[in-house]
Amino acid sequence: MPLALDAIDLRLLALLQQDCARANQDLAEAVGISPATALRRVRRLVDGGVIERQVALVNPAEVGGLGVLAEVTLDRQGAEHVAAFEARAVAEVAVQQCYRVSPGPDMVLLLWVADMADYHALVQRLFTQDANVRNVKSYFITHRAKFDPALHWPQPA
Repeated sequence: MPLALDAIDLRLLALLQQDCARANQDLAEAVGISPATALRRVRRLVDGGVIERQVALVNPAEVGGLGVLAEVTLDRQGAEHVAAFEARAVAEVAVQQCYRVSPGPDMVLLLWVADMADYHALVQRLFTQDANVRNVKSYFITHRAKFDPALHWPQPA
């Protein structure tokens, strides 16, 4: 069952999604609560699974590589077949995100590879050698107009 979130929790989450390295004292001051309360609430959000993890976001334009969105359609739709492909996909380091979707393809993957040769090797490992993969449609990312990993919700007054 999801945690019940109040206005203070939502403000804390909004601030942490902007900068998760923000000092507890600064968080408390920005939200108008004591540092001890801020710390307790953030721990509750982490322990409750609302905050999955805290990471550094790397700018792909600065490190290079090739981004790919791939639509994958499987031949057999049984739960065990879909789960088997999903397990193989998430085990690949180049697969950054993996979603089961409907309608349309069975999976949408966000891939990040070093170059076209790396992409080709991934295609061979993940798609070509899997007899259950019926079709793959890949879209190569040429420009990132927006990237916002934060979840947004209306802020209570």
